[in-house]
Amino acid sequence: MIICRNVHVAYQNHVMALEDINFSLQGPTITGIIGPNGAGKSTLLKAILKITPHTGEIFINGDATKKWLKRVAYVEQKSAIDFTFPITVKECVSLGTYPAVGLFRRLKRSNWADVERALRTVRMEAFINRQISELSGGQFQRVLLARCLVQKADFIFLDEPFVGIDSISEQIIMQTLRQLKNAGKTILIVHHDLSKVGQYFDQLVILNKQLVAVGPTERVFQKESLLQAYGENIFVDGGND
Repeated sequence: MIICRNVHVAYQNHVMALEDINFSLQGPTITGIIGPNGAGKSTLLKAILKITPHTGEIFINGDATKKWLKRVAYVEQKSAIDFTFPITVKECVSLGTYPAVGLFRRLKRSNWADVERALRTVRMEAFINRQISELSGGQFQRVLLARCLVQKADFIFLDEPFVGIDSISEQIIMQTLRQLKNAGKTILIVHHDLSKVGQYFDQLVILNKQLVAVGPTERVFQKESLLQAYGENIFVDGGND
């Protein structure tokens, strides 16, 4: 379970990025975080991960977040990742072992077996020795998900994983995420395509700097909540009346 109590995040100029966020999420779940640009969606993930300073309280399974950070896998937006870094697919996925194994320690045969298994799960085993710079956006996103699988995290945070990727990669990623949910994982996804919300998420957090709605998708993905979050210009027919 993830609990946020009175969470505030302010920029250096004292403009609020998030204000008075209160909710609890019970897993296993695939929860979407939606809202307009600048709503604080990515900021919320970073606050939970203690990357971004905040006030208020955040708990994971009843404990302070710090206790659970090794059990959280995080994939930030692709725009923040250096695709040109000289590393192979195999080496990139193996980074997921480090929270358990530790840095600068030689990986065991079982660790490399986990890497290969994860790449098979996301159907990227044929690219195991490729440089990441040779991959398409969708292929690279699958590699990043494989890294999460190797980490064997209980909580997986993905920031806009479907932006600029092909439909096959998107299907493979969602299939894998559903398997992870069925295995008991809690997955939070920052998402922007409202047409896929009902198909992808069992719960939603709707933000616009403040919490607009939270709960089961069929209950909160409604015209009223979308208008409150996005304003009158949004095309809301994708939500339920």
